[in-house]
This record gives sequence, C-alpha cells and structure tokens, in this order.
Amino acid sequence: MERISANSRGAFTNEWLDSRHSFSFSEYYNPERMNFSSLRVINEDWVAAKGGFPLHGHRDMEIVTYVMEGALSHKDSLGNGSTIRPGDVQRMSAGRGILHSEFNHSDTETVHLLQIWMLPTFTGIQPSYAQEHFPLAQRRNQLQLLVSPDGRDGSLSMNTDTNLYASILENGATISYVKPDNRAVYVHIARGQLQLNGETLQAGDAVAIRTEVELTFTTATTAEFLLFDLP
Repeated sequence: MERISANSRGAFTNEWLDSRHSFSFSEYYNPERMNFSSLRVINEDWVAAKGGFPLHGHRDMEIVTYVMEGALSHKDSLGNGSTIRPGDVQRMSAGRGILHSEFNHSDTETVHLLQIWMLPTFTGIQPSYAQEHFPLAQRRNQLQLLVSPDGRDGSLSMNTDTNLYASILENGATISYVKPDNRAVYVHIARGQLQLNGETLQAGDAVAIRTEVELTFTTATTAEFLLFDLP
C-alpha cells in the first residue's frame, strides 16, 4: 500500500485557476507519476468566479468531472450544454476527437472539482457525452458506483475497464471493500480525514494498492473519497 501525500502533487496557478496534479500533467512532469494502471489524471481544481477553461480538444481519453462545490457550465462540439453541480457526474468519451469548454459563471462563488482522465479500452470510437445526478444521500456511509464499463446499478457507462465509486463517510461509520483478484485499487481523499487500514489520510492524499485485499475505511469526522477499481 503506497501512500501519496497531497503535498507531493504538482501545482499550477494563474489568475482564475488553482490546480493540484496527482499525475504528470501539462508542465508538471514526474516520470514516477505518469499513471496508475488505467488512471491517467486526477486534477483538483479551484476555478475562480468568472473563470474557466476555454474551448480545447481531447482524443482517445475517458474524462470524468466530479464537482464538490459550485456550478460548472459545460459546452462541447457535440452540441451539449449543461451545468454540473455537487452530486452530478459528467463523463466524456473523447474518442476520435471532441472540443469542449468549462466555465464558472458565478460572480462570487469558486467551483471546486476533480477532473479525472482514464485510458480507454478502445481507441478511435465515436465521441460521446453523458451526465447523471447521483444524490449525495446515496453515498453516505456506503460506496456508490458512479462509473463502470457496463453501466450497471445505474452508473454511467464508459469505454474504460474502471469502476469508480464515491462515498461520504461520517463519524463512527465503517466501510469495507474487498479488492477483486488481479485488480488494483486507487483511493483519493477528496475532503476531510480518513483512516484506511489504520493509516490516517488527509484531503488530497491518495493510496495506491496492489497487494492488500481487504480495505477498511473509518473516520472520526467526515470524509469524502473516491475509490477506483482498476485492471
């Protein structure tokens, strides 16, 4: 079980964006942090009021946007336009090419989000987009499946061999997860403080797991975290 400290992440700031990179991204390059299995990017972004990402392109990448605070407006070259708020999960299959923009239209409120990229199972596919609201109550003290290869249990179907779960764990609650055979697990702490198999983790920390099978999560406060079940 490898712990990855929040303070070891790459950083980028400008007049509207404050970002932390768990893996090599843009000008941040760390040859030991290129990816973990099919997980390629986790960027924690704070987008200031009236700021945003202008129109830009992607290809052959599976992209998930997970908003924790605020409202992020999305537009893309497929004609989609939407607003992503806490509880919403957006996914894009970039396939052979998609253009999109993400913007914070608020006059005062910062948007806090996780931008997640996963390697696709198949390249060169038709690009596509989907968004779903997953009530936050459904992930309190349990793991809620948000993304999967087959769309089971109401999750968003994506072109990647990844199962993405989220949970909001409250004081005194315990969650267990058994890693399937021949799989890997990556846990990212989105907010709060969490104990994983007795190891205390803070917001922004992560754990990469290949050998441990039984994982036990507890907290003395409140913690929000993502769990990636990976090939």
